[in-house]
Amino acid sequence: MGWPPHCEGARAIEKEARHEAPARHDDVRRFARHGLRDGHSRLAGPGSIRSGHVVQFRTRRRRSSSSAPAAGGGPSSAAPSPGGQQQTQAPPAQAPASAVGLQVWFTQHGKLFVTGRTIPATAGVGRAAVDRLLAGPSAAEYAAALRSQIPAGTALLGLRIAAGIATVDLSSSFESGASPSTMPVRIAQMVYTLTQFPTVTGVRFQINGQGVTVIGGVPVQNPQTRAMYGGYLPAITVQSPVIGQQVTSPVTVSGTADVFEAVVSVRVLDPAGHEIARTFTTASCGTGCRGDYSVTVPYSVPHPELGTIEVFESSAKDGLPVNVQQIPVTLR
Repeated sequence: MGWPPHCEGARAIEKEARHEAPARHDDVRRFARHGLRDGHSRLAGPGSIRSGHVVQFRTRRRRSSSSAPAAGGGPSSAAPSPGGQQQTQAPPAQAPASAVGLQVWFTQHGKLFVTGRTIPATAGVGRAAVDRLLAGPSAAEYAAALRSQIPAGTALLGLRIAAGIATVDLSSSFESGASPSTMPVRIAQMVYTLTQFPTVTGVRFQINGQGVTVIGGVPVQNPQTRAMYGGYLPAITVQSPVIGQQVTSPVTVSGTADVFEAVVSVRVLDPAGHEIARTFTTASCGTGCRGDYSVTVPYSVPHPELGTIEVFESSAKDGLPVNVQQIPVTLR
């Protein structure tokens, strides 16, 4: 059975696993999408929002004095992150058929934060994902407070995948300046980036070609999995859209959440921070478990302009937004 087009990256890394370990490999397929009980009706007035319905707000706004930059078009340079790493491009709004979309996991305010990269189709998507991770946040991502806890100068020396386990060989810079309090999130960035692929369920580490059992005080003798580092996830992650992306109406917003009663709220903000559209949906699990969510939000803008996709939980206490995630985008 062939891989569907949207799983091109997974298909490529499966080929990589077969090539490097032909005698044995795990064809691990995980499906994260769940059916959601969403729907839309005709627009209602402000304040009359029902589950899964969208309200668009029309506000008076001044036209932007200059056209919005293209996707990923933040400043051409920015101060380096703590890892001294940054790129200048974010992925385009839509990838050509010959391209592959990858997840790259950085941090924001001490928690993991997922973003994306688009690369030409390749059999070595695992190596490509790690290379993009080691390159660090783009200028637009850095401006949105994304950082990498992996030190500058860390090099990928090798990567092999067998029986569902990726063994990543890194230069000694990876463990420099490490401590039991800072190393776990550093490891988590690598683990989450590599386990995005169905053929990888765990990660082993090598430093300069030698297997290690402890890195920076953190035991790593067993394959490291996402479950081991779930505490570093924020209550809400946004997998799409990504920072700097150009989006069109209706925009699809998706990710994971562990929030009260699984209710995830989404709104679209204009350059001045005014709300121009809002909806909410339910994740596939919530209140103590993490589930997937996906919802489309129609909106209207007079011309392409900068904006923000805001995803949050409404406080059970007072209804105010909590666990807010903001994704700067270009609205078209």
